[in-house]
Amino acid sequence: MSKSHITLSKSSNLKNKPESTSLGFGRYFTDHMFKVSYSVKKGWYEPQVTPYQALQLDPGASVLHYGQALFEGMKAFRMQGGRCAMFRPDFNWNRMTEGAARLCMQAPPKDLFIEGIKALVKIDKDWIPSEKGCALYIRPTLIGTEAFLGVRPAEEYLFFVILSPVGSYYSEGTKPIKIWVEEEYIRAAPGGLGATKAAANYATSLRAAQEAKKSSYSQVLWLDVNREYVEEVGTMNVFFVFDNEVVTPSLDGTILGGGTRDSVKTLLQSWNVPVVERKIKLAEIREGHKSGRLKEMFGTGTAAVISPVGELAAKQWQIVINNNQTGPIAARLYEELTGIQNGMRPDVFNWMDWID
Repeated sequence: MSKSHITLSKSSNLKNKPESTSLGFGRYFTDHMFKVSYSVKKGWYEPQVTPYQALQLDPGASVLHYGQALFEGMKAFRMQGGRCAMFRPDFNWNRMTEGAARLCMQAPPKDLFIEGIKALVKIDKDWIPSEKGCALYIRPTLIGTEAFLGVRPAEEYLFFVILSPVGSYYSEGTKPIKIWVEEEYIRAAPGGLGATKAAANYATSLRAAQEAKKSSYSQVLWLDVNREYVEEVGTMNVFFVFDNEVVTPSLDGTILGGGTRDSVKTLLQSWNVPVVERKIKLAEIREGHKSGRLKEMFGTGTAAVISPVGELAAKQWQIVINNNQTGPIAARLYEELTGIQNGMRPDVFNWMDWID
């Protein structure tokens, strides 16, 4: 799929762009979107950038009845000199392809995925904020659109992409957040969809997150089915610093591995900081806090990049980590990653993909 095959239709009714100070996360959408359809008979057809608009779906579409839906989260940045680039799009395409296989869906080929997103970002590049901590969030989405009632994979799909200028994901900004340990609900079970960025995973997480926020906690820490081992934090992967070693839960099929998580591991290894993937008991975290071995805790994700955790609590206990201050490792990772993404630091790992 070449760029010349993507039809461009510009909007004649452009929106007013919000001030960067009022962005928040996911509140505004740009003027255009990218979409392309698939059917077993035609393959992928009619790739186009169109004005942002409502989708037309048959009431019998498989996404509405059998949940064939998954998505990705990416960002584009305005670099020094005004040029624009995306952060690690290859990772997101690979993850969507793996997720589509798990849900028996048809994933778009790599060139269609990346070139479609680039065509869209290029036409809406004026929406990319230049202020520190801001970016253009990219939401590639794949849904089953065939109309039928009967439990089987759909034979028709829609891949579409929308864009949203964003600021900080959490109201705390880059300050440490408070996390609630979820001991009643579970996010995923072995053999399930935990390692897939399926829409269904987020639906099951809403109630726990809602209850945590009522008690002023930003997110929940998910545990395994036996409520013994930690898995991930809400929309983020999680890291712990024990003495001079950084530890993160191993990806055993119930955790969604993120691109920021992978980037953090790469950076730590390049700095000769010991980083280990293994199962981590909740009891080990509490004991590490008691003994003084637990130095830092932070989450990693596309939306928030690095989120230091200053407080971890459950019904029967509460611990404050690093005096509710951002630790040196989390701070260094944040500055390095955002520096690479904004062109302020060298991209030695070739993570940035230029758009123009």
